[in-house]
Amino acid sequence: MTGGPLTPDLRDALAGQLSDGALREVSDAYLSEPRGTWRGSAGAVVAPRDTEEVAKVICFARDHGVAVVPWGGGTGLVGGQTLPNAAPILLSLERMRAIRAVYPDENVLVAEAGAILADVQAAARDAGRLFPLSLASEGTARMGGLLATNAGGVNVLRYGNARDLCLGLEAVLPDGSILHGLRRLRKDNTGYDLRNLLIGAEGTLGVITAASLRLFPQPGAEGTAMLVVDGPRAALSLLARAQAMGGVSAFELISGQGLRFLRDHALPVRQPFDDIPDWCVLVDLGLPEGGDPACQLERLFEAGFEAGEVSDGVIAQSEAQRHELWAVRETIPEANKRTGAIASNDISLPLSEVPGFIEACGARLHAAAELRINCFGHLGDGNLHFNLFPPEGRSKAEYRDRAADLRRIVDDAVAERGGSFSAEHGVGRLKVEQMRRYGDPAKLAAMRAIKDALDPAGIMNPGAVLGD
Repeated sequence: MTGGPLTPDLRDALAGQLSDGALREVSDAYLSEPRGTWRGSAGAVVAPRDTEEVAKVICFARDHGVAVVPWGGGTGLVGGQTLPNAAPILLSLERMRAIRAVYPDENVLVAEAGAILADVQAAARDAGRLFPLSLASEGTARMGGLLATNAGGVNVLRYGNARDLCLGLEAVLPDGSILHGLRRLRKDNTGYDLRNLLIGAEGTLGVITAASLRLFPQPGAEGTAMLVVDGPRAALSLLARAQAMGGVSAFELISGQGLRFLRDHALPVRQPFDDIPDWCVLVDLGLPEGGDPACQLERLFEAGFEAGEVSDGVIAQSEAQRHELWAVRETIPEANKRTGAIASNDISLPLSEVPGFIEACGARLHAAAELRINCFGHLGDGNLHFNLFPPEGRSKAEYRDRAADLRRIVDDAVAERGGSFSAEHGVGRLKVEQMRRYGDPAKLAAMRAIKDALDPAGIMNPGAVLGD
């Protein structure tokens, strides 16, 4: 870490260069993060009103060697938005939330980095279009942070992750220069792709200030089903059947352990099965106008039943029932939080490796410790949330000294099967050691060279992704 602290004298000097309202109170909301793993620090919280003021702040930080931590909605789960014990400039994009333009005929929307995802979705919907990025924190997560972490969510199977939904970026680089890259082009073959360099960099190479985003036609008809499957291998076969029929927007794997957590904490969701199954899948379809998703889901159930993959199921008969089924899936993270995880793993695997991983890794873990595993997530794109919990009657505190070893068992099993220890949450500060352990040496060297070239003073989110 090379970026230094913002001293009181420097804070006063910076304040004199800012517009009214740019300097914010350093409150707990800016310093905490959802899982309570990290607590940040800040010499000042600055919320610029426009890109030019962001550039002014970065120039000040560069000239005085002050660390800068970009802050979006504070929803990140790997500590990328928190820098402990350094008193940096915490640069919030909350005032830059405008939808600058919508081009329905081009299927493009231009939004500032502080725009909340739900507002971007609503602006697209108002124009008769769909912005398909969707995740649990969409009511608070902001576009700059979502792009900086290359966020995923439930619709990656059909539409791709944040990287795939971005055509162009405006950003302030570590030297204070503004990258004017808000292109609306599908084809722009003019050298290095700086857009994709900044997406996923978690604020270590600059500050994203606006983006040109891809839109899509709204589905003419949508449908959802929750189907009981014989296990992950059967779920994978059913996924192939569903994709062959077409129109699959999401395909979520849910374990019985997650459903039991929902029941144990009496969370306000209606579970569709009286007896909790060991495994089920949530299938979401989006079809063109005139399509019949309920009929297609019935055909999927019948084909899966005949093949021995599916034994029971519920197909939503109304929009309210669709929301009820999705609420089951979307409330599992809250149930996890209330239970208290020993270790939370956001992993991805080649699809064919998923069933073998779940079985083999589970066996290794149970041989090492008494615990419960809640495996759920986006089976359609190979992204699993593979979380470990103490058995009933015991607390996660009892496993504090063993958590790292248990996480290592998971990460090793993922690496053996060609997977990734970080699928959609990023690296942040939480996974720096895993980055060093499992990262390709040539890739890490290239990343370090890029970081040193663009940010020689080391002011941009120091310690994140690559560590100190």
